[in-house]
Amino acid sequence: MSTEQKMTMGAAINLALRDAMELDGEVIVFGEDVADKEGGGILGVTKGLSTEFGSARVRSTPISEQAIVGAAIGAAIVGMKPVVEIMLMNFTTVAMDMIVNHAAKLRFMSGGQTSVPVTIRTMTGAGFGNGGQHSDFLEAWFAHTAGLKVVIPSNAKDAYGLMRSCIADPDPCIFVEPLGLLRANTEAPTRGEFIPLGKARVAREGRDVTVITYGPQVALVMGVATALKDEIDVEVLDLRTIAPFDEAAIVASVAKTGRAVIVHEAVKNFGAGAEIGSRITEALFDKLTCPVQRVGAKFSPAPFSKALEAAFLPSAADVHAAIRRTF
Repeated sequence: MSTEQKMTMGAAINLALRDAMELDGEVIVFGEDVADKEGGGILGVTKGLSTEFGSARVRSTPISEQAIVGAAIGAAIVGMKPVVEIMLMNFTTVAMDMIVNHAAKLRFMSGGQTSVPVTIRTMTGAGFGNGGQHSDFLEAWFAHTAGLKVVIPSNAKDAYGLMRSCIADPDPCIFVEPLGLLRANTEAPTRGEFIPLGKARVAREGRDVTVITYGPQVALVMGVATALKDEIDVEVLDLRTIAPFDEAAIVASVAKTGRAVIVHEAVKNFGAGAEIGSRITEALFDKLTCPVQRVGAKFSPAPFSKALEAAFLPSAADVHAAIRRTF
């Protein structure tokens, strides 16, 4: 595909699934409403797959997140490569026993004899009036669990390449789809391209301050960087993978700029930004010109009210102020 073409993230994920299924008959897809009879997912991300590959490989399930993940783990143990959908990230809580105590630990507890190549797709994001039980970014929970890989793309091109890498990976991957980006048109992927897990992308080069972010906040940060370009040269680092995160890229960038700001939609308290900030301080204490700054959502359940939801989420003004504080 030409890099001049545009595609939605949802379409890119659909294409990644289709390409993986064409190449490998062991790749299967299931979850609530994923088959065409039920609409191909609530946002149509899996639309057309059951028609093309049949109900044996793409099937809708009952509303039971624990059963979905448990079946995926069993299929993975016997050699299949399941891609399962947990409709919203908050609903992973229902399957935490399966994800944390089984998928994440079976390789370790079997002495390396059993791999669990499961990819768990799940979408989330505030700003749409979906309320506190449907809107949380919970990546820190999974990043805190040894044995899991956690991926959050910011655009269609990365979504395709990261999904292909997750499906091919021998370990369980949590693939988080930002709700606000699934229908946004961005650069189309290159078919067949695998983007390595754990490798960040320099979204914008700069020399004065490094802003480390991922997922839906990348566009927000890029907008702030553009607005400040005549005064402050901002380098923007898109992590793409939260666990493992690209520590080498972070350290190299912050060593150059001497300043670091970390931005994520998840609540600031105990978020992934705290771990990243600690690593930066440990590696570059003598090179930092000021303390590492963090920007995240307020420590609250996501509100339903539009006005309160706007106040809950990190804003361009918050990012702008954090960058200013580093000076």
